[in-house]
Amino acid sequence: MWRLSPASFEAVSLIRKCLTTSAEPSFSLSIPLLNLLRACKTVKNLKQVHTHIIQKGYEQDHFIINQFISLCNTFSSDVSYATSVFERVMQPNVYVWNTLIKGYSKHSSFADCFLILKQMKRNMNVVPDKYTFPSLVKSCSSALALRDGQAIHGLIVRYGTDSDVFVGSSLIDLYGKCNQIEYARRIFNEMPLRNEVTWTAMVVGYIYFGDLSQAWKLFDEMPHKNIASWNAMISAFVKFGDLLSARKLFDSMPGKDVVSFTTIIDGYAKAGDMASARFLFDQSFDRDIISWSALISGYAQNGQPNEALKIFHEMLSMNVRPDEFIMVSLMCACSQLGRLDLANWVEHYMSQNSFDLNQVHVVAALVDMNAKCGNMERATMLFEGMPKRDLVSYCSMIQGLSIHGCGSQAVVFFDRMLNEGFVPDDVSLKVILTACSRAELVKEGCRIFNLMINKYPAKPSPDHYACVVDLIGRSGKLKDAYELIRSMPIEPHAGAWGALLGACKPHCDIEVGEQVSHRLFELEPQNTGNYVLLSDIYAAANRWLDVALLRLKMSEKGLKKIPGCSWEYKSVAQDNYDIGGREYGSGGSQDFGCLWSHFLIF
Repeated sequence: MWRLSPASFEAVSLIRKCLTTSAEPSFSLSIPLLNLLRACKTVKNLKQVHTHIIQKGYEQDHFIINQFISLCNTFSSDVSYATSVFERVMQPNVYVWNTLIKGYSKHSSFADCFLILKQMKRNMNVVPDKYTFPSLVKSCSSALALRDGQAIHGLIVRYGTDSDVFVGSSLIDLYGKCNQIEYARRIFNEMPLRNEVTWTAMVVGYIYFGDLSQAWKLFDEMPHKNIASWNAMISAFVKFGDLLSARKLFDSMPGKDVVSFTTIIDGYAKAGDMASARFLFDQSFDRDIISWSALISGYAQNGQPNEALKIFHEMLSMNVRPDEFIMVSLMCACSQLGRLDLANWVEHYMSQNSFDLNQVHVVAALVDMNAKCGNMERATMLFEGMPKRDLVSYCSMIQGLSIHGCGSQAVVFFDRMLNEGFVPDDVSLKVILTACSRAELVKEGCRIFNLMINKYPAKPSPDHYACVVDLIGRSGKLKDAYELIRSMPIEPHAGAWGALLGACKPHCDIEVGEQVSHRLFELEPQNTGNYVLLSDIYAAANRWLDVALLRLKMSEKGLKKIPGCSWEYKSVAQDNYDIGGREYGSGGSQDFGCLWSHFLIF
């Protein structure tokens, strides 16, 4: 049987009690009506009270309507209901207008905010005041709408509210976020009164501008700091990768909140220091959903999917309901583990707990998880049903097909991606070249790499060359692969040489293997894997004396063979690796093009 909540029961009881009294408005009725509003917890409660407001004739009471619209803004992101209540007020005062504008700035576009302001200005009985403009300026700041913000600034000066501390602080925030730091500083310097909000807005402005030293200097000069000031500066150090300074500032804070802990935890997670991130997480006295998300995503993005699953289980055991961002991180962990049973459980859990599976980032993660876990049928169905596909979703499908031995289909998807007008970046090109290498699709791989050189803006990096070297080497053309490395317009890294050495082993090419391994011994003198590969090549050719001499050399250098371990790949949807190569001169590109053209016949 349906039951009212205590708050709703109290609201209904008060309504019934009030309905037995006179219908004429009176001051004695306004007090219980205000108590009735304070008891509301949902929009449904508000609608019940709204009925009473209409019956008792309080629709024109500015104070009551102002409180009502304010609660509408709190309980719902839909401004239509609050607007309908406002429109029934014949002569709303400035406070009611300001409350409506505040709701629009919070839940609607700045264009809609401007329309409300225009309506307000047409009303001859109302003049915008210092409470009108901060929310409007904030709306422009959120959208980085500099020109509209400047128009509001003109109105602020016209109505003489520019000396107000909160108006000035909002303008500093606007110009700082829009990279107009000189305007922001001019306003800051000319303000007759400043508070912690003003100083913090100016510090944040310098952070957005990229001037960390000036932000730190201003922070140091602040006469009074609140917790938002400390958090802004810690976030700045984290943003610029200075975790040492961030931690030092964090430790010296007089008081910390959940934002302080989450910011530093997220910084350590992004830097790959999950031990420090977990230590601080355990030390935090208060945790919100963002704290849990920072830790879970940190483990997932740093190749520790089992730890991510453990933290998720711990969160559920504490009755904390995950949001879609945590579920995306969990799907990333499942992708790395490749466990289809776990992937099915995650999708079932999301369906049973009313998650919106049609959100773009959620669908992309579902495609990636199903593709990596082997359910290509489900991944394809989700992919085809996406309202808008992007490079990430295409990469997920291409990598999933590659992992599960469908290299030719991966190439088909890549060509389809090009036909739909997508311009491949360095990550997507690395994914398809890796797919061609795994499937030994030499002709297709060469064609794609040739397109990369001659058509697309992404420049080949050492990682791209390593993929192509591996591709050509696997086909047995080891000398061609060797010449390719030598002709690279950028300095090859150990990955390219290592790919070629690996290709020498199945083809027992001692000549190329010796040349490549000696180069690797220079680049990676402590990497035992290179010695082991060369030893295996010697052993395959029955050159046991060379095997013995190589092992003696390893012993003299104090090198020991390291036991092998499985390799976990990262989800493309969550990858943060940088494989961008530096640009090279046209001469080098043309020389390479001549060498590369004869590979296309294979």
